[in-house]
Amino acid sequence: MKKYLALFLTMVMGASVLAGCGGSDSAKTFTVGFDAEYPPYGYRTESGDYAGFDLDLAAEVCERNGWELVKQPIDWDAKDMELNSGAIDCIWNGFTMTGREDEYTWSVPYVDNSQVFVVKSDSGIATFDDLAGKTVAVQTDSSAEAALNDADNADLKDSFKEVLVVGQYNTAFLNLESNAVDAIAMDVGVAKYQLESRNGDFKILEEPLAAEQYAVGFKKGNTALRDQVQKTLDEMKSDGTFQTIAEKWDLQDSVILDK
Repeated sequence: MKKYLALFLTMVMGASVLAGCGGSDSAKTFTVGFDAEYPPYGYRTESGDYAGFDLDLAAEVCERNGWELVKQPIDWDAKDMELNSGAIDCIWNGFTMTGREDEYTWSVPYVDNSQVFVVKSDSGIATFDDLAGKTVAVQTDSSAEAALNDADNADLKDSFKEVLVVGQYNTAFLNLESNAVDAIAMDVGVAKYQLESRNGDFKILEEPLAAEQYAVGFKKGNTALRDQVQKTLDEMKSDGTFQTIAEKWDLQDSVILDK
């Protein structure tokens, strides 16, 4: 009896790993929650498709595990509800691990990222001191917003005329172009992508606001699915696929999976 009970428990445990990947509809789906306005990590293209560095990584992970990738754009403010309800299997979209270490079950960090300020090239703003009396835009619930709210940056934030919290970076850039704001606080990887894809004349201030690391966030306690994804990412790093995908998105200088 004990032998059969042990066999049964082994089968159940094996099934639970797969069941953590996709909810009740299918044991072979892997649903990634992401912000569809966050290039180059995840975004909606002009053709209506979803693309990005993180989505390419997730697609390769699914390919190697025989899973079907479900790209699920989410309201960033509702990401925890989506994850805890099982609507998504993970949050994978330039998701900051720094400061949230105890809130999720994390993969190993794979991108080293910083928060920076973007301004117009002809704004005359070159240093943090030049931001005094200026209006700064920041995305709601973003790493840049958290950095501005950090006690270490209290004096800097207090020097601003106003902090304008917006829902999307597209809105922030429209405000910057129209002079409704003087600067945008944002992730450096996203900032570089935005500057390359826009015709406006912008620049990134040299001094970073803060530094952070990106990782894949799973529901707290879901170590089985995390371990399988991490194992696959490590394999992708070893055979060069991870680096190839990073180079496709010009993020090769930011990836740190092997460091």
